Amino acid sequence: MEAFALIKRNEADIIKVEEPKLSGIYNAILTPVAISVCTSDVNTVYGSGSKKPDNLILGHEAVARVLEVGEKVKDFKSGDIVVVPSMTPDFHDKDIQDGNFLHAGANFSANTLGRSTPGVFAREFEVANVDLNLAILPEGVSLGNGLMCTDMVTTGFTGAERVNFGDTVVVLGIGAVGLMAICGASLRGAGRIIAVGSREVSIPLAYEYGASEVISYKECDITEYVLKTTGGKGADIVIIAGGNDRTFSDAIDMVRYGVGKVVNLKLFTGDGSMEIPKFSSGRGMSGKSVYMELGKGGRVRMERLLSMVKHKRFAPEKMITHIFEGFENVVPALELMKDKGNTVIKTMILTGW
Repeated sequence: MEAFALIKRNEADIIKVEEPKLSGIYNAILTPVAISVCTSDVNTVYGSGSKKPDNLILGHEAVARVLEVGEKVKDFKSGDIVVVPSMTPDFHDKDIQDGNFLHAGANFSANTLGRSTPGVFAREFEVANVDLNLAILPEGVSLGNGLMCTDMVTTGFTGAERVNFGDTVVVLGIGAVGLMAICGASLRGAGRIIAVGSREVSIPLAYEYGASEVISYKECDITEYVLKTTGGKGADIVIIAGGNDRTFSDAIDMVRYGVGKVVNLKLFTGDGSMEIPKFSSGRGMSGKSVYMELGKGGRVRMERLLSMVKHKRFAPEKMITHIFEGFENVVPALELMKDKGNTVIKTMILTGW
C-alpha cells in the first residue's frame, strides 16, 4: 500500500509498505479520508530531535473510515467515519489511575502516531484502544472542523485551561495552536487577550477568535509592552505557542508575581537549556508557575470539542488555508508547512480513499 514515510533524516516520500495487520482485540484498522500535515511532522523530517526509525510512516492528524475492528471493540464498526486524536493514551496502563494520561507506562506513551509507531499518512493504519480513543464525526460537523480538532484545537485549548474569568492572557505565536489558544482563552472568559505574532494571514483570525489586540515582536519589545500596558504587573497567563529559544524566558519576564502561570505548548528542538531568568523569577521565589504541556487526547476529549463545534461555539476549519485533492499531495503539503509563508496556516488533504 501507499504510505508517506521518513526515508531518513531530511528526506520523506511516498513509498510502498505492507498493509498493517490487526494486532490487538481492542484495536482497529482505518483508512484516512482527510489528513493534515503538522509542524511536528516537519520537525520529524527536518528537525534535530531524537532519532526516528527509517521508513517511519508519518502523520497524526486524520479523519478516517473504520475498516476492521478487534473482537472486543464495542462502539465502532466498519464504515464509521471517526476523528482520530493525535494523542492516543494507553488506557490499560495503571498510571492512568494517577491521571497521567500522556505518559502512562513510558514517557510520551500517548504521543506515538507518526513518531515512534506508524502514523496516519497511509492507505491503512492501526489505532489502539479505539473505544477509548476514537470519536464519531457528528452529523453536521465538516471534515475540516473534525480534522482541526485532532491536534490544533485540543493543544491550543490545553494551554487555555488554566485561564480564569477576567484574566489578562498573552498568547505568544499566532499559528494554528496559538489561534486555538486565543479561542480557548476567550471561551474560558478571559478579559484581555494579547496575541503576539506577525503572520499576515493569521491576524484577522486572531481577532475573530477573541484577541483584544495583536502586536508584532518585530515592531516592539513585547515584554516591555505587556508590563507597561498592565501597569507593571504583567499578565495572569502567558501561553507559549511559537517563538524561539528566548521566548521561554520572555514569558517568565512578562507574567505576574505570585499567581502568574506560564503554559508552554511549543516544541523546543535541539539540545541545551530553556533559560529561566533569575531576576524576573524572583531569584527562584517569585511564585510564578510553569506548565509544560502536550495536547490532550482520548475519546471524551474529542467528543466534547466536536460538540462545541457542532453547536457553533467556534469554527476551527477557518484555519485551513490550503486544500488538496489526492493523497499524493501530502508531499507538497509538507513542503508548504516547512516554508510556511504569510499565506499558510493549515493544510487539508482529501485522500480520495
